[in-house]
Order: sequence, then C-alpha cells, then structure tokens
Amino acid sequence: MTETSSDGGGFGRQTGEERGRGFKSAGQALRPEAGTPPPRRSRRARSQFIVFLNFVFSSLVFLVVLAGIAFYFGKREFERPGPSGSAEIVLIKPNTGVREIANILEREGLISDARVFLVGVRAHGADGQLKAGEYEVKAGASMQEIMELLKSGRSVLYSLTIPEGLTVEQVFARIRETPELSGEMPDEMPAEGSLAADTLRFTRGMDRRAVVAKLHEDQQEMIDAIWERRDADLPIKDKDEFVTLASIVEKETGIADERPRVAAVFLNRLERSMRLQSDPTIIYGLFGGAGKPADRPIYRSDLDKKTPYNTYLIDGLPPTPIANPGRAALEAVANPSKTDELYFVADGTGGHVFAKTLKEHNENVARWRAEERKRRAEEAAADKPETSAN
Repeated sequence: MTETSSDGGGFGRQTGEERGRGFKSAGQALRPEAGTPPPRRSRRARSQFIVFLNFVFSSLVFLVVLAGIAFYFGKREFERPGPSGSAEIVLIKPNTGVREIANILEREGLISDARVFLVGVRAHGADGQLKAGEYEVKAGASMQEIMELLKSGRSVLYSLTIPEGLTVEQVFARIRETPELSGEMPDEMPAEGSLAADTLRFTRGMDRRAVVAKLHEDQQEMIDAIWERRDADLPIKDKDEFVTLASIVEKETGIADERPRVAAVFLNRLERSMRLQSDPTIIYGLFGGAGKPADRPIYRSDLDKKTPYNTYLIDGLPPTPIANPGRAALEAVANPSKTDELYFVADGTGGHVFAKTLKEHNENVARWRAEERKRRAEEAAADKPETSAN
C-alpha cells in the first residue's frame, strides 16, 4: 500500500526514495552552494630552503643582467677614441705594473678612466704583456689601441750619429752629451781608431757603456773582414798599421772617389821610404784627441814641431791612428788604386790634384796658392765698406 502525504504537511519533506535519487528539497535548492576550496600548499613549497633558492636565482639573474650592461658600456668605452687631442709621448719605466700604467695614462690625459683600461687589459689577457719603453700615442687613440701599442714594444727610437774621422775622445763627448742615454761612461777610453762610425738607433735609457761596447765590437768586426780581403802586396805588416794609414786617408779627404787614390799615394811613398808629410798627423800631434780648434790655422812653424805624429819629421807611419776610420777609408787602403802618383795638393774646391813628379807637384802647389791669394783678395774687397766721393 502506497503512502501519500497530505496537501498541507507533505510539501518540503522528501521521501526516502527521493533522497536516494539525490533530489534536493526546496529549502536545500535555495541555499547557495560552497565554492571550490583553494589547493593546499605542500610542505616542500613552504620550506625555507626553497625560498632561499628562489632568492639566489633571482639575484644571479640580476647580476648577469648587470654584468652584461657593464660589459657593453665598458667595451664601448675601451674601444672608442680617447681624449687626447694631439700625439703625446709617454714613458713606461721597467717593472711598472698594469695598475700604475693605467694611472699614468689617465694622468697624462691619454685615457678617460684608469679602471676601464685596467679591466680591459685583463679581459684581453694582456696584463703580463705590456712592455716598458717610451711610446708615441697618436691623437685620439683608444684604450685598445694603446694596449696594443704597449704590447708591441714599438718604443720611440732616438738617433746617435758618429761620423767618420772623429777621434775616440770626440766620440766619447758625443755619447756623454746625449741626454736620452743613461749610465756612466767607461773608466778608460779604448785605443784610437777602434770605434765604428755609425748611426745608432736606440730607445731612451740605453746604457752608455753598452753604446761604447757596440761601437768597439762593430769596428773590430769590420776591420777583420776588410783586412782579410786586402791586396796581398800592401807594404803594411799588420792590422795596427792598416788602421793607422786608413785614419790618415780618412782625415785627408772627404770625397769617396778620391780615397783609393790618396791611399795609393801614401802606400807608394811608404814603398819608396818617403815621408808621408800629412798635415792631419801634425794636428793630432799638437792637439791629440781633442782636435784642433776651428779658428786655429796650421802655421808653417808647426811643420817643425817634434812630435811622434809629425810625418814631416818621422819616417813611416805614426805610432797610432789619428782618428776612427770609416769603411770607405779602410777599403781604400786594403785595395788602393793602381797608380804611380806620389803627391797631391788641394785644388780649392774640396778635392785634390795629383802628381807623379815633384816638378809637376810644385806647379800644382803654385796654382793652388795663386787661387788662394785671389780668393782672399776677393773676400777682402767684398768686406770693404763703400765710400762716396765728396
């Protein structure tokens, strides 16, 4: 028998069958339903270690971005033109560290920031490759260009010229007075004629003793080489006499083409036991390595002054060279011209006139003296002030 509800009391109550099928009562249907609850955080997510890792990761990302920005701007600063408006010379002394080099460059106004230069050099792995020296930095050179210049070691080079015909004493004076060199001179001078005539290229600070040693070594090598190629019939017994005669030839003429001919005249006179009668030997005997003062002429009385070097009075060669001969003079003595000439005299133009006989030589001397008198007269007339008629 089926149960029924009355019209008044059955509304709002569910039968067991209705509840079983999931039907809601009218009151239940009108009540709001609860929302979906949030997911519960796991214990691992809530741990302090994970929080710390997140912080570290975020910091690393920030530092990487910051480093990238710094690298970009630092690289641009390192490679862009520098602040110098003109070429400048900078001296980097030995044993100067990279940090001090950077500070020097900044003080000299060649770079804008020593820290950027220091970091840039180290980033290129060049902090142990910068060399001491004196460098010419071009106008507007970038830090990278300056770094490459210091790595190359291409220092500013200075020149020291030692002309042929100087004495050892005169060479020492030049070396001593060269301000770009450093150090003391040797305690003793080497033998006369033993220093090479040359133009040396050197960096600031080269030692003076090293310069002398190089000139001495170069001269000995050159003398030995030329002596080995000498004419076998020379009336010279050893290298000392060879250098001595070459020094006389050096002082007698500055014309390259004349040197073999002048050498031949002296060698011919030696073979005939004639005195050399060379004026430069008289000068050396009177003034030594210091040389004759420019305003001091040779007087006829000087020809009679007895010194070991007066070849108007002594036989053969003087005891030592009278100057440092150059290559051309040494070559001229080693392989002289083939001639019978025994005399020569100045021709008034810087060269000489040669003769085989004394008569011919005397005629050449007379012509030269006449030319000298004429020249002096013309000079006197040119210096005489003009006078006007009353």
